Amino acid sequence: MPSDQKCRLVKNTDRSELRDIMNTAEVTSPHAIMRHAQAWLAGRIIGQEDLVQRLIMALLCDGHLLVEGAPGLAKTRAIKELSDIVEGDFQRIQFTPDLLPSDVTGTEIYRPENASFTFQPGPIFHNLILADEINRAPAKVQSALLEAMAERQVSFGRETFALPQLFLVMATQNPIEQEGTYALPEAQLDRFLMHVMVGYPNRDAEREILNLVRNESANQTTHADVTISQAHIFAAQQEILGLHMAEPVERYIVELIMATRQPQHELASWIEYGASPRGTIALDRCARAQAWLEGRDFVSPDDVQAVIFDVLRHRLILSFDADAQGISSDQVIAQLLDQVAVP
Repeated sequence: MPSDQKCRLVKNTDRSELRDIMNTAEVTSPHAIMRHAQAWLAGRIIGQEDLVQRLIMALLCDGHLLVEGAPGLAKTRAIKELSDIVEGDFQRIQFTPDLLPSDVTGTEIYRPENASFTFQPGPIFHNLILADEINRAPAKVQSALLEAMAERQVSFGRETFALPQLFLVMATQNPIEQEGTYALPEAQLDRFLMHVMVGYPNRDAEREILNLVRNESANQTTHADVTISQAHIFAAQQEILGLHMAEPVERYIVELIMATRQPQHELASWIEYGASPRGTIALDRCARAQAWLEGRDFVSPDDVQAVIFDVLRHRLILSFDADAQGISSDQVIAQLLDQVAVP
């Protein structure tokens, strides 16, 4: 990702700013509660402010996250810490090659007392789900999870069971080991709201991590002083939908998506398939959430540019020429931003 785009992405998640919010904010409104929660999580997930912000945004946008990064970068810890402050239950599913779809969705249990079968819900029937190493499970298991994500329901036989209204899946992928894995098809990747790339923390963050782990080992953990209720989450979602988006900004979102479907110049040889309407919807929702977290009641082009990499990274299918030249999706998106005029 270009450095100037990266700066725009993290400028509002600086840890010192978040600590000020945590110390001074009056935690009453949905906005104050979300920013307070973001500040607390940033102190628990050190050096991964982008991931923390994207988790909060996924809650606000009612979407799901695909997180990719090397082992040990606090991907699992992030959603577990979030589950500690969110009103709801958490479930971790470890994906393995021998996992069955029923291990995720549930199965029927025989009741000998009345000679009948009763559906036993699986781990997918929780509010926050960690799908750990999703690419290690075979296609049938992946499809069972992704169908539940898209439809918010599980069908078993002739019956359909609704999932909770608050339902967030964070799936993780390890980019290092590819042996014995099953790559997610592009059509299924499209069901994730964002694809977040997690990198290594810097030197200062690494030292803070050491201190945090030492304090935890000495039982000096800090308990959260904020709780996100489901009512606050749903109220925040409605506030975000009510944000003002000027017609030029809306047109800017559409033009960015159309530029992936009708690419010009170098992009024409790099993009095989562009983003679907899901990409347009996701870009709109994430830009609104970005503006809302900053405390504004309108969406600007900067908000669109701040989230476009995570929103489109997994939605562009690159051509053979792009692969041969070593062109990444982030490079394509950066070129896209250069070609489409900013209102």
